[in-house]
Amino acid sequence: MEDTLLWILGVLLLLFCSVDVWYYIRVVAVVVRAWFLSPVFDITGEQTTGGRVVLHDVDFCHMNNARYLRECDFARFSLYTRNGVLKAIRALGATMAVGASTVRYRRPLCVGEAFELRSRIVTWDDKSFYVEQRFVSCKDGMVSAVMFCKQNVLRSSPDKILQFLCKRKVEVPEFPEDLQHWINFIAASSKALRGESQLDNKKNE
Repeated sequence: MEDTLLWILGVLLLLFCSVDVWYYIRVVAVVVRAWFLSPVFDITGEQTTGGRVVLHDVDFCHMNNARYLRECDFARFSLYTRNGVLKAIRALGATMAVGASTVRYRRPLCVGEAFELRSRIVTWDDKSFYVEQRFVSCKDGMVSAVMFCKQNVLRSSPDKILQFLCKRKVEVPEFPEDLQHWINFIAASSKALRGESQLDNKKNE
């Protein structure tokens, strides 16, 4: 009995040391909870999740910048569960990956502070959904941080996902000016990096 217990503890220790177990536990919890919430039928509809800054989120008494991205991950899982995108990508044999993200930090969220994380799909193109996520302080309603995320669709497309969900072709919403500037930056960065890669290849020849 003691040997079995030690073996189990050893396996758990190895697991927690090598894998971010709490991340996956929370993903499962978020998705299960989202199943029991009311669906979001509007594909561009906003979904709000609540949170509070706890001690393991902080450095120097405010939320660590990396934690914002982590919270956004969980909120997108919830959003895609409620609006049906997660169901659609599974049915179509597709998957999604973050192609780019940027966060603008406007005011720190301090330890113990409650916040709302408001997520919505703003628009999409042939390959990606563009998601905006806002951290709104419950103290005074200020947007403490805002993130844009380019969610690439692999082995399918946003158009096919929306046709699966809506049974019709959905008109693409207009790109807001600030989002378009960000997309232009991504395109310029990709072009520059491709140029550098070609230059490096020539040097190696």
